[in-house]
Amino acid sequence: MAGIALYETAIQPDWIDYNGHLRDAYYGLIVSLATDALMDRIGLDAAYRARTQCTLYTVELHLHYLQEIKRSDTAQVGLRILGADQKRIHAAFELRRAGSTPVLAATAEAMLVHVQQQQTVAKSAPFPEAVSALLADLVAASAALSVEGPASRRMELRSRGAAP
Repeated sequence: MAGIALYETAIQPDWIDYNGHLRDAYYGLIVSLATDALMDRIGLDAAYRARTQCTLYTVELHLHYLQEIKRSDTAQVGLRILGADQKRIHAAFELRRAGSTPVLAATAEAMLVHVQQQQTVAKSAPFPEAVSALLADLVAASAALSVEGPASRRMELRSRGAAP
């Protein structure tokens, strides 16, 4: 796996669509669950969230579907931290079909922001020093990793003349 091993899940039968492969929304669910695993790894676990009322929000997510994931597959998620500052994490996830030769099935990039939830309002808040230190370690570890699959980019239809 090119990324830092982060999360693994069996594919559930109800995640499979009428084409016989993983429904597109469940790629996002797997990335969301991998984000939870990232939170646990850097100290933003359930106890932290209960104690501080702070958590991560996903403010942007880009998915690239590269290969089908089937019912019999296990999805493995690798992580690279592309950047982090006092409140945000720019993370890249690689979803692979597990096996002797893991196949890259999807990539995702997410922008995550640390927020404090106060009643009905959530506002961004700086990471605690210990979290920032763990993120710095992940940024350093990620810098040495190879990149596989497409990076996020602006999505648009480019004009080719007359409209259809």
